Amino acid sequence: MTDIFPSVRRALGAAAGAAVLACGQAAMAQIAATPPSPRPVPRPERITVTGVARAPATATPAGQTTYGAGRSSFAGQAAQTVADMLVTVPGVSFVAGNGPRDVVVSIRGSGDRQSYGLKNIQVLEDGFPMTQPDGTARSDLIDPHAYDRVDVFQGPASTLYGNYAINGAIDFRTRDGADIHGLELGSDFGSFGMINTYVTLGAGNRAYDLMVFGSDVRSNGFIANSGYATATENARLRVSLTPSDRLVLKFVNNVTDAFLPLRLSLDQYRRNPYQAGCADAAQAAAGCATVNLLVNGRYGATRALSPQQAGLGRFDRRSIVGLRWEHDIDSRTTWRTQFTYDQRHVDQPTSVTSFVGPYNSYAVSSDITNRGRVGATNLTSFAGVNFDYLDFGYQVYNLTPEGGATRGALNSTAYGHQWNLGARFQEDWQFAPRWHAVIGLGGTYSDLGAVETLYSYSARGQARTWVTADRFFFNLAPEAALVYAPASDWTVHTRVGTAYATPATSNLFVTPQGTYGNNTQLKSTTSVGIDLGADWHPSRALRLQATGFYEFYHDELVSQSAGVNSVGSYAFNAPATQHRGVELGAEWAPLHRTLPGARVRLSYTYDNQIYTRYTEILSNSALSRAFDRSGRNIPGVIPNFLNARVLYDQPDGLLEGLGGSVEVTWRSAYWLDNANRLRAPGYGLVNLELHYDPPRRMGWAHRLHGYVEVRNLADATYVAGAANITDVLQANGRQAGAAVLATRTGSIYAGSPRAVFGGVRMRF
Repeated sequence: MTDIFPSVRRALGAAAGAAVLACGQAAMAQIAATPPSPRPVPRPERITVTGVARAPATATPAGQTTYGAGRSSFAGQAAQTVADMLVTVPGVSFVAGNGPRDVVVSIRGSGDRQSYGLKNIQVLEDGFPMTQPDGTARSDLIDPHAYDRVDVFQGPASTLYGNYAINGAIDFRTRDGADIHGLELGSDFGSFGMINTYVTLGAGNRAYDLMVFGSDVRSNGFIANSGYATATENARLRVSLTPSDRLVLKFVNNVTDAFLPLRLSLDQYRRNPYQAGCADAAQAAAGCATVNLLVNGRYGATRALSPQQAGLGRFDRRSIVGLRWEHDIDSRTTWRTQFTYDQRHVDQPTSVTSFVGPYNSYAVSSDITNRGRVGATNLTSFAGVNFDYLDFGYQVYNLTPEGGATRGALNSTAYGHQWNLGARFQEDWQFAPRWHAVIGLGGTYSDLGAVETLYSYSARGQARTWVTADRFFFNLAPEAALVYAPASDWTVHTRVGTAYATPATSNLFVTPQGTYGNNTQLKSTTSVGIDLGADWHPSRALRLQATGFYEFYHDELVSQSAGVNSVGSYAFNAPATQHRGVELGAEWAPLHRTLPGARVRLSYTYDNQIYTRYTEILSNSALSRAFDRSGRNIPGVIPNFLNARVLYDQPDGLLEGLGGSVEVTWRSAYWLDNANRLRAPGYGLVNLELHYDPPRRMGWAHRLHGYVEVRNLADATYVAGAANITDVLQANGRQAGAAVLATRTGSIYAGSPRAVFGGVRMRF
């Protein structure tokens, strides 16, 4: 098969570290028989649709819609969070989570309705799983300075990625040591006291490749009680033991120490978005949020305190160690086996309670890929198995008004496990020079078991209640794809994919009232999705990608907040929903002959998600009523997300190495409740950036990189994150309108006001 477009091969080669996901996530290898090209030097960012030739031993999903972002799109600026890496990727959106770098990243709206973490997607880093067996991944441990690129596999993907890949997968790729070839020291600094000091060490040759990264980030935060300090270490070592054997060792560690503000109601946000003057609840300004803590830590009277007085925050640690062995049985067959240990320890006094406990997980997987022939055609076959196990034991304490997150009596405890056993295969057949057909099947058996103990107190003493969860799930995910390249500048792909996501144990123990209790009746979410996409690149100056998707969900898990004084979000199953939309990406050099340093990049996502069958029960103290939500938009999903950049880099002359960009990010308003009565307002932001990379002729100065950046140039006030809220049944039996819902707390985080950042990096 002809190499249709080199940038696609580059994107696929860059994703080679996704070879084995410890939860059994893996995919196809080379579609064509042509030998792989060497790993190219990083080039400007590309937005790519997969489905054609790839390097041996890769494990990305053949025929699945894939977009990516290279290091050039985020390395030269104040890249503080994963949002800075993914803002240019079509189909991806993000909202603010609970903490400094806890960005909630969504593929096609997968997590927009969540208040923390990365949900309904599988997350990889260099092929190792960052998602634990209960479906929880967090972005806190990601410092963009350590990464070379990120690829996003979009749509239902459980055939290859197993449980929780309901909306796809994200593969983060750290930098190669051989590309670094030395030592880099850098520092970013700017508004709100932000300082990020980081160091990267890299070395490599044919026998090994080593990358070691460390950073320390501190900031006072732009919202009251949002200061933080977080340290990250990230390392990867690849060793070639023999010509046919390779080992990959991976290590990640992150410690986060952060104060945490409370989420606001929409009314509070409008009055006081940054929670100024709220430190003392007794003398608080308008629009301040407070938390009601039990005076004796057990029962009875409560006292309202500000987040500062209560000592709300997050004090978490995450440590991951992984080892992969890759063995070439022969020139066409590769066998990979991988083990990963992942510990997430949380200490989170975030509301009326403090949540404390470890989550230890273990994952092992093994797979084999054969790049064979059927007559004159190429056939790539893949088969793999996986097992992952999570054990946890957490305690929840009532907070007292003594300050400093002082713990009172036990509110509840939970001890349990979750494991997933899976198997999968895929066949990728190049049955004609310009055609590929892909079929696959994956399945997972999941076991969730836990016992929750609920404690209640009164003047007469203590009482305990037990809630037991003992659930078993078995899910299958078939898929089929067809890729056609009618000409050298065209590629068209279509795919039917399926996926599933079981409830996590945390979902099973929070009631609709936002208290710990019995919610163990939840079912698995399943989906079927259809993609149709095209990639057109008529010249070096223009590249366009477009994908349309239509997905059908059964028993979709949706969550919503019960307010600031609740212990967490409540999850429920919506019997039938539909997701449909369009993703567009473009890169254009409008004056590539007369002004070769000028480029325009554009990404746009339209995402429309509706309930097609769901009846919600609302209750008050006197009655309950049922409301049909069919045809309503699913709350929390951003319908329109646009990012546009105009960039210029001077390629030669006196000002060679000088460059800059103007960026516009816009997203539309979106619903916050199931009845579609209250919206979070949309916003538009403008960012400016200027950087300088001295050319080689300047000697030692060539080793420097410097930049300055202005974010939110117009100083707009906007909603960066909004948790879904519960509708209200009034005493007259009618649903409350927008005015009442706007007073519901526990929803809104404001985004950053105007901020100025600068940075410098030096290579040795």
